[in-house]
Amino acid sequence: MFVPDTVPGDRGLVRLMYVKPEYAHGKLHQLLAASTHRTRPSCIVADKCGGCQWQHISYEYQLEAKRNQVIQVLERIGGFNNPPVNPVLVAPSALSYRNKATYPLGRSATNQVQAGYYQKGSHQLINLNQCPVQDSRLNPLLAVKQDIQQRGWTVYDERHHKGQVRHLALRIGRRTGEMLLTLVVKDWNLPGIADQAQEWLNRYPQLVGVLLNRNSERTNAIFGTETRCIAGQDYLVEQFAGLEFQVRPDTFFQVYTETAEALLQMIMQQLNLQGDELLVDAYCGIGTLTLPLAAQVRQAIGLEVQPQAVEQAELNAQLNRITNVMFQAGAVEKLLPQLGITPDVVLLDPPRKGCDRTVIKSLLQALPRRIVYVSCKPATLARDLKLLCQTGKYHLNRVQPADFFPQTAHVECAAFLTL
Repeated sequence: MFVPDTVPGDRGLVRLMYVKPEYAHGKLHQLLAASTHRTRPSCIVADKCGGCQWQHISYEYQLEAKRNQVIQVLERIGGFNNPPVNPVLVAPSALSYRNKATYPLGRSATNQVQAGYYQKGSHQLINLNQCPVQDSRLNPLLAVKQDIQQRGWTVYDERHHKGQVRHLALRIGRRTGEMLLTLVVKDWNLPGIADQAQEWLNRYPQLVGVLLNRNSERTNAIFGTETRCIAGQDYLVEQFAGLEFQVRPDTFFQVYTETAEALLQMIMQQLNLQGDELLVDAYCGIGTLTLPLAAQVRQAIGLEVQPQAVEQAELNAQLNRITNVMFQAGAVEKLLPQLGITPDVVLLDPPRKGCDRTVIKSLLQALPRRIVYVSCKPATLARDLKLLCQTGKYHLNRVQPADFFPQTAHVECAAFLTL
């Protein structure tokens, strides 16, 4: 039985919402006795806001639950008996960690501009003036909704596809403190935006750029394909694993910088690279993992479907004077079979949907000696590991969960395979 807002060990009255032959969904009607793992949330709207799911659960138990989640899907979906799952890499802090936040905008009953997350299971906006899981240095930038109000800019209404400003997107370099502020708009016509952008740069000293992103589609996607820099620069600089990266508003970059670094260090230790290897990083993005690993191999090749990300990856390689890396733009399922090589190591870091079957087939034909599979969704990880291991060619040595998303049910993993 799945009951949101509960903790194992709670005793409560639960109203059944619907029942299936093998499972049921319920709603907590009254908490009768609290679990020892239950704790007071750090946020006053945690029971309503859909941004977090687990603030009412002690952090120690969150880690235990995430490890169990990984074990269960590897057993149930992957077919692995007693899968070798390590304890979860602990986040340095369970709060104030997100280097990126994207807020939909709306209006209150009194017509005030609001920014926040949607209420659980609804499209009712929960207005926020601060968020305890985002980097606390971003909190003052939530006040720009008052400037949107004063400028008279209209807020987007998704039901009628009318209004101008859709989302407020914030980013920060955890190490550098540099910030970006991006407004996602329906079209470019935002009167007074140039003056307002300069005012924001003057008001917030760590803000290095104000941008507009146009999304004119009737869609749930946040960002459109076009971005314009209104004031300052169109990127922030972040330091990661001893390197410098340029990060733009819509760049994929792990939201928890420090935990991502810790997982990378663990990957490096496990691989124990000798300097003569050929490494292929599939789904490489802007080279976040490719470039630090390139320093430890003979050559690295990054594959990425988004041309803009490849451009950034190449730029980041130049910034860090890394010359033994090559990036290719295109779908991994098409590029990987065309490489015509047998890499020593393949790093997989696919989106939530996991790897295309063609990628799995290509790996089973090329047979690289080692595969590292980094995943943000244990279910698709388990599915793909089953396909890689069921032929008997690969063996699952170790799975390392890492807590990239404290206060939520999400867990990142790195799985290590050898021939």
